[in-house]
Amino acid sequence: METATRHPEYQYLDLLKDIMDNGVEKKDHNTGTVLRSVFGRMSHYDLSQGFPLLTTKKVYWKGVLHELYWFFSGQSNIKYLVDNNVHIWDDYPYKIYAKKAPVESLPQLSKDEFITKIKDDSTFAEKWGELPHIYGSQWRHWPAKGREIDQISWVADTLKNFPDRKHAVVSVWNPEYLYGMALPGQALAFPLCHIMLHFTVNEDKLSCLLYQRSCDMFLGVPFNIASYALLTQVMAKVTGFEPGEFVHAYGDTHVYENHFEQVKEQLTRTPRPFPTLRISDAVTDINSFRPEHVSLEGYDPYPPIKGELTVAGGFDEKDRTQANK
Repeated sequence: METATRHPEYQYLDLLKDIMDNGVEKKDHNTGTVLRSVFGRMSHYDLSQGFPLLTTKKVYWKGVLHELYWFFSGQSNIKYLVDNNVHIWDDYPYKIYAKKAPVESLPQLSKDEFITKIKDDSTFAEKWGELPHIYGSQWRHWPAKGREIDQISWVADTLKNFPDRKHAVVSVWNPEYLYGMALPGQALAFPLCHIMLHFTVNEDKLSCLLYQRSCDMFLGVPFNIASYALLTQVMAKVTGFEPGEFVHAYGDTHVYENHFEQVKEQLTRTPRPFPTLRISDAVTDINSFRPEHVSLEGYDPYPPIKGELTVAGGFDEKDRTQANK
């Protein structure tokens, strides 16, 4: 836990430095991209002391807000994001389409052409904009035998009715669709990274712990910190508690080589005060939350530091072991 005299953003900056100084060099198994990695770290953000939207580079707040709503409302098609000019998930459905295009005699489309078609052609979007078993569908529509389970709704009810209990957990790690555990042809091409949430109430404050198995520290993690801190505050609002802590537990924690120079630049910057986040009283339950109900005040970051997205990891049927066949 950080002391009161040290800005909480140093938890993130110190971890970047730890990776650069002490990380083990690896290669991504699909792309061959070099990265430096450490394992098993943790950060704590007290939400009463400001909203942890990092200030040492500008974080794409609009994307954070709309993506969290996309998850929270149980959606799994990128059309909502595309219609709101948020393109952080474009690569994944396009990658699926581009792989199937020559096999199924589909038109060859550039990524820009594909996204334009998602925006303008609802029939095309319904088929090709879908990301099966993505976060929102697992949160709100977990597939079970003959039914769906709404984990978020269950957790909200549990927190309101049994705040002293310890089992308010949401998971997206569904082995039925993961790696060699899945049946042939059913494994996700993009296994999920932020895989478990655990909520707890202490002294009328709601806190959330996120376990993230794979952590792209330069591009992804600043976004993830803000997203799950926002989720914590939304859940506190709908359950009637004050926001407590957002706790971030990191598994494989890494920086890709095409971000090394950007990280060095970010480490030269001194954190500025965190902004304040407010949620309207119009949010009374999990289904009444909308992006327009959130206001961010006092965000004064350094300029953005651009870095190319590394679409790494994932599963290919060729990775299946003989025992899984």
